[in-house]
Amino acid sequence: MLLLDTRDVPRADRAEAFRVAMGEASVPCRIEHRQPTGELQARMTLVPFGRASVFNTDASGFRLVRTPRHVRMESPPVVAVAFQQAGRGEYAQLGHEQLVQGADLMLVDLTAPYDFGCATGGGSRSFQVLHDHLALPVDVVRRAVPRLRASPLHDLVRGHLDEVCNRAAAWSSDAGSAALGTATVELVRALIVSAAGDDRLRATVREQTLVTRVRAYLAQHLTDPALTPATIAAAHAVSVRLLYRACSEAGLSLEQEVIARRLELARTQLSTPAGRRRSIAATAAACGFTDASHFARRFREAYGTTPREWRLSRPPR
Repeated sequence: MLLLDTRDVPRADRAEAFRVAMGEASVPCRIEHRQPTGELQARMTLVPFGRASVFNTDASGFRLVRTPRHVRMESPPVVAVAFQQAGRGEYAQLGHEQLVQGADLMLVDLTAPYDFGCATGGGSRSFQVLHDHLALPVDVVRRAVPRLRASPLHDLVRGHLDEVCNRAAAWSSDAGSAALGTATVELVRALIVSAAGDDRLRATVREQTLVTRVRAYLAQHLTDPALTPATIAAAHAVSVRLLYRACSEAGLSLEQEVIARRLELARTQLSTPAGRRRSIAATAAACGFTDASHFARRFREAYGTTPREWRLSRPPR
C-alpha cells in the first residue's frame, strides 16, 4: 500500500503528509526535517506480510525522536528490524548508538524511546512485528539491541530481509505470502535470541527455527556447487543426522529441495537474453549443477521437455 508520494502533494503540505504517513505505519514520534518543507521528498509504502509488515521509506534528510511522552501514548507494541538501502542512518536507543549503513541491521524496540536520523536522506527498509507475535520477553529483545552484529545469524537474516523488503509489493499477493511472513518472523526471533545470548531460550529457538534457517540458507547459497548436507549442517552447527531428522519432521527432502530450486532457477535463466546466448552447460553450472547431463535429465523429468526445447519455446524478452 502506498502511504505517501510527495510528488502528488502540494509543497506546503508535505511535512504534515509525512507526519500522518509515518504515524499510520509506525508509532507516535517527533519528526524533524533537514530541509525546507517545500523541498521535502519522500515515498513510503506499507505491505502486510502475514503477522508482520514491511515498511519502506525513501526520503530526503529527516530525524525521528520517540520520547517517553510518546511511549505513554497508546500505540501497538512493535519490534522492527531495519537496514539502510541507501544512505547512512544514525540510531540511538537504550544507551546504544549505531551508524547503520551497508550490510548492517538495526533492532528497534518501539515500546522504548529512541532516536533515528538520516541527515543526507536515503532509503530505509523495515520488517515490523508485534511483540506478542515475536513471543520473546522484552528484556531479551532489549539485550539484543546493541549486539545484532555479534550473532552468527546476522548476515543470513540481513540477506533474507533484503529480498523480502525489496520485493514485498510483488510478493504480497502471492498465496504463500503469509507463510513467508511467518518464516521471516521465525528468523528474526532466532536472530534476537542469538544476539541476546539467552541460554534459557537459545536451544529451544534454535531447534524450532532450524528448518526455516536452512531454507533461507539454501536460497542464498543455491548456486554454490559445494552445497551439500554436510556443509549445510556445519553452517548451522548441527550434525547431519539432526539436520535430516528436522527436515524429515517438516516434510522436507533436503536433496530434492536443492535440485527443485536449482531447476527452477535454471528454467528462469534459460529464457533471459543472457541465458539465450550461453550454452546449456554454462547455465547448468551457473545454477550449481556440476554435471550437464545430470542437469538435462532432471530438467526433462521435472518439466517434460529438454532445456534446449524449453529455451526455444520461450518468446524473446
